[in-house]
Amino acid sequence: MAYKVNPDVCINCGACESSCPVAAISEVDGKRHIDASKCIECGSCAGTCPVSAIAL
Repeated sequence: MAYKVNPDVCINCGACESSCPVAAISEVDGKRHIDASKCIECGSCAGTCPVSAIAL
């Protein structure tokens, strides 16, 4: 199960995208989105998010 971004909480700062080692995160409709097919569930993005918008 890949990590997911809660769009209601995401502030689109990009911190998660720059921390992802497999480039699974991109911007979609003004918020960050995690591509489940690329996510390796390492948790880097969740640990980097300043507003805790990312969870399993």
